[in-house]
Amino acid sequence: MDLAALTIFRAVVRENGVTRAAAKLNRVQSNVTMRIKQLEQQLGAELFVRDGRRLVLTPAGRALLPYAERLLALAEEARHAVREDRPRGRLALGAMESAAASRLPRVLANYHQRWPEVELELSTGTTGCLIERVAQFEIDAALIATPPDATVLTDAFESVPVFSEELVMVTPRGHRAIQAAEDVALSTLVAFERGCAYRSYVERWYAEHGLRPARVLELGSYHAIVACVAAGAGVAVAPRSVLDLLPGGAREVAIHPLDSLGAVPTLLIWRRGHYSAALDALRGTLLAQASLPQGASSSVDAASSEAHPQAPAIAS
Repeated sequence: MDLAALTIFRAVVRENGVTRAAAKLNRVQSNVTMRIKQLEQQLGAELFVRDGRRLVLTPAGRALLPYAERLLALAEEARHAVREDRPRGRLALGAMESAAASRLPRVLANYHQRWPEVELELSTGTTGCLIERVAQFEIDAALIATPPDATVLTDAFESVPVFSEELVMVTPRGHRAIQAAEDVALSTLVAFERGCAYRSYVERWYAEHGLRPARVLELGSYHAIVACVAAGAGVAVAPRSVLDLLPGGAREVAIHPLDSLGAVPTLLIWRRGHYSAALDALRGTLLAQASLPQGASSSVDAASSEAHPQAPAIAS
């Protein structure tokens, strides 16, 4: 069972088929099919079954996938460890939608200019989902909100704070001032699915006042959430930095500071002991950007050049 076969197996899973996997890997389809069959022969089990025009993982395939992810991640770490200390290769980063929209564009632009040899892949999700994906070797690192229950960040992770977000309550225009949960006139909370740390914070805020929303309307983007609030469907909690980005959308709602929630740090997390020059350079870029006054620009060359061959020493 060699790494090339595992790479092909993972690509077929990620690309949902042999055709797209072959294109992604720059191989012919027949080669991908042959390598999958050889891997199945080595393992003595079928990894895929055909359901119409698509391939579906068998129980054996589902069992193999997390091991393949871990082995390939470890192999990538080994390659980084023995190469010269220059960021290159693949870096899979996860981020909350809020961070991806309001914090990352300038950071990633600077990063790509400084380290063009890094193939950076960005995906979004809730804090809970991102923590799980880092733990399962699906992504190398993630930008998450500090969870209300800090115990979910076990000794398996290292982290460093890179931003701080002010959470505010968003209501339809004309809503009375909000200082406590009793002041909220609408009974519906518009929020992301469970696993969103900001949702957990506001639900805890309600509970501290002996209340809870009558219902939760789950949506998948801040644009949709703000639009529903503006239409009178309910209230929401969001980082102020996201609302500042919405073109005219924030003018259709009222924004209420929630001092009792305080500022929520955004953390960059990664698996304990994981190191790559690409990840260390990203950490330096994020920290350099976070130290700038809001609206300032930076070349971040000095911070990015601080990447060094030993693993980062900052722990969670």
